[in-house]
Amino acid sequence: MVRPTQLLHPQREPAPVRAAATVLLLRDTPEGIEVLMTRRSASASFAPGAYVFPGGRIDEGDTTARAIATRRPTQGEAQLTQAIAAIRESFEELGVLLAHHPDGRPVSAEEVAAMDRSTASTTVAFADQCASRGLRLSTDKVFTFAHWITDRDLPKRFDVPFLVAPMPEGQTPTADETEQFEPCWVRPADALARHAAGSFFMIFPTVRTLERLAAYPTVAAVLDACAHRQGGEGPLWTSCPRAGWLAGKEARYMESESPFGELALVSPDGQIVHALDWQSERAVPLLKNVQRLTAPNPGAMTGPGTNSYIVGDAASGYIVIDPGPNDADHIGRLWRATDGDIRLIVCTHSHADHSPGALPLQQLCKSPPPILGIPSAPTARSSARFTPDRVLQDGERLELAAHTLRVIHTPGHAANHLCLVLEEDGLLFSGDHILNGSTTVVDPPDGNMNAYLDSLDKLDAACAEGGVGFILPAHGYVLGEARAAIAHLKAHRLRREAKIAAVMRQRPEGTPEEWLPLAYDDVPERMWPVAARSLAAHVERIRQTAKP
Repeated sequence: MVRPTQLLHPQREPAPVRAAATVLLLRDTPEGIEVLMTRRSASASFAPGAYVFPGGRIDEGDTTARAIATRRPTQGEAQLTQAIAAIRESFEELGVLLAHHPDGRPVSAEEVAAMDRSTASTTVAFADQCASRGLRLSTDKVFTFAHWITDRDLPKRFDVPFLVAPMPEGQTPTADETEQFEPCWVRPADALARHAAGSFFMIFPTVRTLERLAAYPTVAAVLDACAHRQGGEGPLWTSCPRAGWLAGKEARYMESESPFGELALVSPDGQIVHALDWQSERAVPLLKNVQRLTAPNPGAMTGPGTNSYIVGDAASGYIVIDPGPNDADHIGRLWRATDGDIRLIVCTHSHADHSPGALPLQQLCKSPPPILGIPSAPTARSSARFTPDRVLQDGERLELAAHTLRVIHTPGHAANHLCLVLEEDGLLFSGDHILNGSTTVVDPPDGNMNAYLDSLDKLDAACAEGGVGFILPAHGYVLGEARAAIAHLKAHRLRREAKIAAVMRQRPEGTPEEWLPLAYDDVPERMWPVAARSLAAHVERIRQTAKP
């Protein structure tokens, strides 16, 4: 866990969340699914002028309406209450009522029109109106699609299930002209296009929800996905987004998106304080004791460039991890960012974008720091030869005042690869073993897939033992939820291997060149030459595993 004293910004408690519910009313058309949306009042205290789905706060009294609610066997009590609130809100705001008679007949449009919407904001009044007409709420037709928690930086926050339900036949939405205006039916793709064009303003959760909804061909497909979710009913995803600055503008991200972990590290409380733009001119503070300087070597193999990390402070001096390529400008920036007070230089491995900068950086320093690492193996390519001043041992600790880096030997990507754990703050510097935005290449003979997977297990154990929460990779943003990221990466590797094995069984006389386009058909063809190297590592492991 990161020490609070190392955080860059004073923390403040995010606003409390209020329980609410919203419902996506859906209908099928020849052109695909349409969803009912409406424009919020320009004077609304939350998302003024935005196009939204009907919904609002969950009242304590919503539980009293359970007596007239229809419940399916798999529907939990919380889901039932949320569905009641969403039905009540859609009636109040749009005059749409999801209800039926005890014999199964749907409520008619005339019956709905005869009801008083003005008192619907009082739950008891709404429930009483329905009960007095012998109506039952069609809550069994309402399913949970998503779960959104308002971003931590916003002053007004809600905890909201995004529910889905088929639009009742024969009813026409009519806005209350107080909270909601201009109800409209729109295809998700059209709403997204209009939003991008600036004519249909939506807030982040609405946009992301429509992006997911657009993948379904029919209303039945949406409801089926919700009803048969793996692990039982519940949201297909849950998100409390985070925001940073990108190109001078506010940018928000879900947990599955690559900048999320970095935003969580730099600003745990969600304040918008961190710039996400990739640049190589200056070091980027991540904590008071950790900076990242990205080398100016972007490309297909390096992403935005190789990340050099600077650990320490002015009082303790600094450790530089992965000085990067032999680029004079980058090396000079590392030296200036540390005021030349570098005590140790550590190379995670010997590849050309990681270790060649070590010697020239060492030579810049008045008191030359030792270059530490593991020597390259005989299997290394000629461009990846490396001999450190001192060889690091697995489990060794490098201490610099209040900063302790523990060495973990992690062969797989390269035979001499190592990772480092900053023990006081629960940070894993993963080199090329774990990346953000891509999977690392395992290139035999120096790379080995068995060793790579074993090293992932070793890192997972180290994270569990040391309370590691974040991974700082050599390429890409910081990753959060370290153990989940490792599990996801291992599962991805094993799925790829299973796909390769299946192709090999289908074409036992084939060659790697013939297997490649079948096993990597989900990867752009321009990346196949790189994928061929990892394919070779997987084939080697599959054949070893198959031996008696």
